Amino acid sequence: MLNEVDYLDDILAKFVDVGVSGATILHSQGMASAIVNSENNKISLFSALKSIIENIRPYNKTIFTVLESEELVEKAVSAVQSVIGKAPTSGVGFMFTVPIGKIYPMGLQE
Repeated sequence: MLNEVDYLDDILAKFVDVGVSGATILHSQGMASAIVNSENNKISLFSALKSIIENIRPYNKTIFTVLESEELVEKAVSAVQSVIGKAPTSGVGFMFTVPIGKIYPMGLQE
């Protein structure tokens, strides 16, 4: 998840450089941001934190990609870290991996 969306283009460019051939980018929002920015805010804890959270960007980007080797995973992680490592603040985003058992392409096959 990428909180600082200004880094998105640089990350995608680095992905291409290291051989990542595709990714899906979703517009996303964290739970705290959704609760604080809700017009029907009934959770008093979050309404008290609203003044702190409301100036933080309410939306972020979630980037999904399926990588076929551990080597490419390491290259993608290094690519993101090379971009984010320059960030002047913490909380820019986070990465995680999930093992994929099988991939089933859909549609016309060559």
